[in-house]
Amino acid sequence: MAEDLTLIEEGTKEEKYKSLIPQITGLLYGENNLIANLANISAALKEGMGFFWVGFYLVDSEDELVLGPFQGPVACTRIKSGKGVCGSSWQRDQTLIVPNVDEFPGHIACASASKSEIVIPVKKDGKTIGVLDVDSDRLNDFDEVDQQYLQQILKLLP
Repeated sequence: MAEDLTLIEEGTKEEKYKSLIPQITGLLYGENNLIANLANISAALKEGMGFFWVGFYLVDSEDELVLGPFQGPVACTRIKSGKGVCGSSWQRDQTLIVPNVDEFPGHIACASASKSEIVIPVKKDGKTIGVLDVDSDRLNDFDEVDQQYLQQILKLLP
């Protein structure tokens, strides 16, 4: 099903998320394929929120994530558990908000224009299957509002 997003050009971050959530719900409705759903979530967030990079890394083995659907510049293909923001979020099984990636110990610079980042574990049936990674080309661009709404969006996955 082809869809066009209705984007809010002006408004708060929270208003933009509130506008996107029902649209993402519609994109996911009736579709059970994980890759297709992750691809549409990536595209909707990139287009609707104007993020520099948004995508998923999926668990590929007990100690490695592999690049999944994303929108933005080319990215690192594999990330070891505990390495960088994504590997650390996965290892700790918790959301990480990084105001300045240059100050994060062991940050993996897949794109030098990335300045801040939020990474959220993706769970299915209580098990972490990957992480949602969102990068900004601005410092200190993510906060609890992003965490709240991005977690809400991930709960929409069937």
